[in-house]
Amino acid sequence: MYETKSGSLQNVMRLDLGSTSSQLVRYQDDIYDRLWFPYNNVENTVPLSTSLPIDNTLEHGNAYRPPPKVLSTAIAGENGISFSWEPANATDEQYIYLHFAEIEADHVNRQFNIYVNGKLFDEPLAPDYLSSTTVFSTSPLTPRAKYQITLNKTGNSIRPPTINALEIYKVVRQFITSQTYDLDVEAIMNVKSTYGVKKNWQGDPCGSEDDTWNGVTCKYDVNPPRVISLNLSSSELHGSISPYITNLTKLESLDLSNNKLTGEVPAFLSHLAFLRVLYDEGGDKFGKKKKKLSAGALASIVASVVVLGLLALIVLFWMIRKKNQQAGKITETERKPSPNIALELKSRQFTYSEVLPMTNNFQKVLGKGGFGTVYLGYVDNRDVAVKMLSPSSAQGFKEFRAEASLLMSIHHKNLISIVGYCVEGTHIGIIYEYMPNRSLDMQLSDKNPKPLTWEERLQIALDAAQGLEYLHHGCQPPVIHRDIKSSNILLDDKFQAKLADFGLSRILPTGEGGHVTTIIAGSPGYLDPEYYRSNKLTEKSDVYSFGVVLLEIVTGRHLLGKQDKIYVVTWVNDMLEKGDVSKVIDTRLQGEVDVKSSRKVVELAMACVSLDSRRRPDMSVVVSILKRCLREIIDYESN
Repeated sequence: MYETKSGSLQNVMRLDLGSTSSQLVRYQDDIYDRLWFPYNNVENTVPLSTSLPIDNTLEHGNAYRPPPKVLSTAIAGENGISFSWEPANATDEQYIYLHFAEIEADHVNRQFNIYVNGKLFDEPLAPDYLSSTTVFSTSPLTPRAKYQITLNKTGNSIRPPTINALEIYKVVRQFITSQTYDLDVEAIMNVKSTYGVKKNWQGDPCGSEDDTWNGVTCKYDVNPPRVISLNLSSSELHGSISPYITNLTKLESLDLSNNKLTGEVPAFLSHLAFLRVLYDEGGDKFGKKKKKLSAGALASIVASVVVLGLLALIVLFWMIRKKNQQAGKITETERKPSPNIALELKSRQFTYSEVLPMTNNFQKVLGKGGFGTVYLGYVDNRDVAVKMLSPSSAQGFKEFRAEASLLMSIHHKNLISIVGYCVEGTHIGIIYEYMPNRSLDMQLSDKNPKPLTWEERLQIALDAAQGLEYLHHGCQPPVIHRDIKSSNILLDDKFQAKLADFGLSRILPTGEGGHVTTIIAGSPGYLDPEYYRSNKLTEKSDVYSFGVVLLEIVTGRHLLGKQDKIYVVTWVNDMLEKGDVSKVIDTRLQGEVDVKSSRKVVELAMACVSLDSRRRPDMSVVVSILKRCLREIIDYESN
C-alpha cells in the first residue's frame, strides 16, 4: 500500500486534523491499526465536522482507506492552509500522504491547488462529497531542512481549501546494496532444501560484496544483484541435479564436483543461456574422474539427450520468459475429441465439406497465429469466424479441446460465443460468432483513423471486466482465463467487448487455497510476475493482466512503446511521478476526458498491476469502480 523506490518506510507523523476529541484513533476504527493523533494547531484555520457516514471503501478506489472517524473532521482556511515541519535529519528522504473528503453540504465551487515547498504538487483538487481521496508522493521529496505544504483556492473557487488528515514517512535503508533478485533467492533456497546444504547460507545470498554466501558469486553492477556462479563442490550432495538450478537464469559457472550425484547431465541445463562452465565428475554421467566442460562440450552432451529444447526468451521487463511449445505431428487418435466434448458438441458439428463453402474456400483471412489461421465465414444467415488449426500444432490441438469444452459450458454477454466445430481427419476448427470491429488492440492502434472516445474506452473496459468477473465469481468452480490481453478482447458491431481465446484457461479446484500450481503460460508483458515466480495461478493473475490492458486503454500506447520501447506500466508510473495524471491520457483525447474519472481509472489500473497480489482488487471491485466512473463521464458529458 505504501510503496517506495528503495528501502522501507517509517512513519514520522500521522495527524487527524480538526479532531473534536483528544483521543487518538486506531483499530477498530482503522482496519490497519494505524495510530491517528488529534491535531488542531494549524494557524488561521477553523475546524469542520460532520455526523454523516463517509465512504472510504476500496470500491471507491482509495486503497489507503483512512478511517471514516478521521475523515469526519477537517480544517479549513479562508486565506489558505499552510503546514510545515522539520525532519530530524536534513538528509532524510520523505513521502507525504494527504487525505481529503468533502464534509460540508454547501460545498459548491470548492477547488484548490496543493503546493509542496512552493512547487505545484498536483492538479487542482475538488474533494468528493462524503467520499475519500488521497494525494501522495510517488517518489521521495527532495531532502531539505524544512518542508512546507500549502493549500490555496483556485481563481474559480468560492469555498476555502480543506484537509482532513495527513501522513509523513521517511525512508529507512536497511541494506547497503539492493536485496538479491527474488527468483534467485527462491531458487537457491530450494537448492539448499533439496540437498540439505550445510554451508553458512543465512540471510541475503548476495548481501554485500564482502558478505556473500560461501560458494556463491554475485554480479553487483545490476540492480538487484544476480547470482552468476554456484560452487557446490565437496558438499556431500546426493541424488540427481536439482531442476531448481535452472531458475538461476544468469548463472555462468556451476561446480558440482566431488559429490555423490548420479544420473546423466540433465537436458534442462540447456535452458541456462549464460552457462559457460560446468564441472561434473566424468562426462555425461557422473563417475569418478573430474572433468571441466566448456560451453561447446556441454552443448554437445545436451544435444544427445534433448529431442527438442525449449528456447528461453529473456523479456526486457519483469524478466518474463515464455516457453515455446513443442511442435510435432498429431495422430488421428490424438485429434479425436474426447467423448464428453463429442457428446456436448454433436449438435454443432460441421463437416469439412461444409466448412469449405462456409468460408468460400478460405478466401478472406481475418488473422493468423501460432495455432493456425482465422477466416471469415457465413452460416445460418450470419457472419462467423472460422479458426482452423495448423496440421502441425500439437499444442494448438490441446488448447482447442480445452476451449471447445469450456465455451460449451459457460455463457455470458461479455464472452465470445461458439457456433460449432469441425474435427475431420487433419482438419480441425472452431466456429465463433463474428466480431466486425475486430480486437481492442487494433482499435487502440495509432493507425486507426477514428480513435475510440473516452466513454467508449470505459465501456469496453467495463465489458471486459464483467466477463472476467463472471469467470471468477459466476462460474462454479471458478475459471482463470490466463491470457487476458488487448488482442483477446473482441468488439462486436456495437463495440460491445467480449473475451476470447480460452485455450490457456484453467479451472480453479476447490480446496487448493485459492490457486492452482501449473507451468507458466500466457503472454509476456501481461503475465503476473508473482505467478511467474511461484507457478501458482490465482484469480489475481488475471487481475494483473487486466490492469495492463486498462493502462493500454487509458494511454493508447502499445504494450512496449513503439518509439521508446518502454513497458506501459513503467511509462505510466514514471509519468505519475511527475504529478500530472493528464500526461498519462492518450493525446488523441485531449480536452475530452473528465479529470475525476481519468484519475480514478488510472489509480485502479495501478492497483491491478501491484507486484503484491494481495494489494490487487478482485474483479467485483474493479467492475464496481468502472461502473461509477462510466456514470460520472456520462453525467459530465450531459452537463
